[in-house]
Amino acid sequence: MADDAAQAKVVVLGDTGVGKTCLVHRFIEGKFVPHGASTIGASFMVKKMNVGGMRLTMQIWDTAGQERFRSMAPMYYRGAEAAILVLDCTNADSYEKVRSWVEELKRNASGEIFLALACNKCDLVEERRVAQEEAEAYAKSIGAVCMETSAKSNKGIDELFGAVAKGLVQKKKTQEQGAGQGKKDGKSSIKVERERTLGHEGRRKSGGCC
Repeated sequence: MADDAAQAKVVVLGDTGVGKTCLVHRFIEGKFVPHGASTIGASFMVKKMNVGGMRLTMQIWDTAGQERFRSMAPMYYRGAEAAILVLDCTNADSYEKVRSWVEELKRNASGEIFLALACNKCDLVEERRVAQEEAEAYAKSIGAVCMETSAKSNKGIDELFGAVAKGLVQKKKTQEQGAGQGKKDGKSSIKVERERTLGHEGRRKSGGCC
């Protein structure tokens, strides 16, 4: 039997070393995988869920954060419906870098994207450099949900991805309702979005992602 679950692409963004890969593995496999080699380009894993009466298949893209991979990032944003922005709460610089990822999303992603901010490594209380209140205020300013997470202690992982899944399902149900209404009204329900293409200068730039 064919899988009739709704599909959704989720990109995980953030500076190198913030724990993106650990978060994804904890959610998908239910175990903590200590940080090893940095992600090259991007990798993706799949998670199937039942949310709000809808079957949802999330394609979770774990992107590289190194600057040398940055020019590849727009390719991974294409078609994304949600983005999880990850910062290391023991590293203030990683919090500042999140802002650049948000700006890059605005430039390269098409359509409306559900945003979530993960304040990772919250188990390292004594080493904390980014206040929870500060992160929550920034998340609110960009319309994102904010979660305290720790891949090591398994704190907030299910809540983070659960919030993303609920946001995606709500979006898809709204789209389905709009499509049905469009048919009733005899109007097209297809939304035409302007495509963005990189110019020659953009393609020549080197950069990094994870």
